[in-house]
Amino acid sequence: MKQLNITKIFKALSNDQRLKLFEMIYDCQVEKHSNKKGSCTQGLDKAFTKACDHLSVGRSTVSHHMKELENAGLISMTRKGQSFTCKINMDAVNAIKQFLK
Repeated sequence: MKQLNITKIFKALSNDQRLKLFEMIYDCQVEKHSNKKGSCTQGLDKAFTKACDHLSVGRSTVSHHMKELENAGLISMTRKGQSFTCKINMDAVNAIKQFLK
């Protein structure tokens, strides 16, 4: 795991669309851990389409935003066949919380 840079984190989250996307991914991860059923359990492709609809942007823009979130250390993306899984880096979330204290 690369070292977290709080400046990169806040820069990535300063974009409204990336902030909304991060919030969606975070809510999805929290939803999975609480064993609630919802849109996040429908697969990455549907979640990606939901993100495009929610942000009113194209797939390439969502893909770009996800790369920026990954580069800032906020999420990790893992390839599974032709798909990707996405996970929030809770160390980054904790770094944000610690910074704001």
